[in-house]
Amino acid sequence: MNIKIPEPENPTDAISQMKTFIEIVKILRNECQWDKSQTHKSISHLLIEEVYEVYDAINKNNFDELVKELGDILLHIVMHSVIAEEENNFNFADVIKTVSEKMIRRHPHIFAGVEVDDTNQILKNWEDIKMQEGRKSVLEGVPASLPSLLKAERIQEKAAKVGFDWDNKIDVWKKVEEEISELKIEIENGDKNKIEEEIGDVIFAIVNAARFEGVVPEQALQKTNSKFISRFQYIEKIAKEKDLELTEMTLEQMDEIWNEAKQA
Repeated sequence: MNIKIPEPENPTDAISQMKTFIEIVKILRNECQWDKSQTHKSISHLLIEEVYEVYDAINKNNFDELVKELGDILLHIVMHSVIAEEENNFNFADVIKTVSEKMIRRHPHIFAGVEVDDTNQILKNWEDIKMQEGRKSVLEGVPASLPSLLKAERIQEKAAKVGFDWDNKIDVWKKVEEEISELKIEIENGDKNKIEEEIGDVIFAIVNAARFEGVVPEQALQKTNSKFISRFQYIEKIAKEKDLELTEMTLEQMDEIWNEAKQA
């Protein structure tokens, strides 16, 4: 098989490149055994993986990787659109048209002459418009499958946009302390279900506090995870240099090396 490779009419024009890319995906759907066998559901989990790879590239400030990973996201968007077109549900043009209309509708201060005082007013208008679009709950737009830490932040943000929020950070931190106290009580009582519930409440309260401090909890925890990995791998490195097995080392030995890693 030797299919002619499509070429954009104007390599520097995004629309021309987009048309060619859609044509490439359609060719793959017709000619490649793997591509033609895929469905919306079969590749859905891969989209989640690609989003995390974009997130990693952004956190690393790696623009070479970012341009590649954004391309992978675009591939999924086009693939889903082509599959939908084959099933007579919608096509890529419908995807663009829908999101364009939504952006215009949700920015009345730009396209409809609505006056706004600040960013908070813009966000409030955004949520009001969502409700006008048919949503029954402010929280309806939070995906059920969103990772719990990110989901907690999004829930709190959406509730805050309609006024359900703390007045100041002092009360927020008092809530954190209150939840920790309740957790300690349940730990003393030994009720596993209650302990689980209270740990969830503590994490939720911490997410709220992070929001008030202008910190994204997902990013904060990512940094801590990376820090732990770096320090633990330092322990492994030193242990190997000293011809020691981690399982044979004492906690005191590992802790001493851990502190060296902190200083390094």
